[in-house]
Amino acid sequence: MNKDQYFFRCVIFTRNNNSVAIADIYNPSQISELEPWFGTVISLADGQHTLHELIDYLSTQYDEIPSNLEQTLESVIERLIEGKMLLLNENKVELPYYLARPIEELDVEKAKCLIQEDGYVFH
Repeated sequence: MNKDQYFFRCVIFTRNNNSVAIADIYNPSQISELEPWFGTVISLADGQHTLHELIDYLSTQYDEIPSNLEQTLESVIERLIEGKMLLLNENKVELPYYLARPIEELDVEKAKCLIQEDGYVFH
């Protein structure tokens, strides 16, 4: 896995009760909870940081870095890509309004209009 790639989310998310979930913009009360590792990566996937920066950042969150941190993150990233929730790019990516923030910080009607204008399709 090329850790110089930038990672970015392609789903709308919510931060609720110290957890991250996937939200449906057309039915905001319907959410799909994410496992903690998945939620952490999705919430940090702003298109402005590389996978290497993600690993470095998460390494600072521990008094003693877990020996399998990098392998765990690689597995999480691969599964998020397979689930079409995360993408990688060689360059920084500017996220559209509706992906840039958690749903509770969005003007939902504005987000819906922009999704339609962009022709964005959630997988």
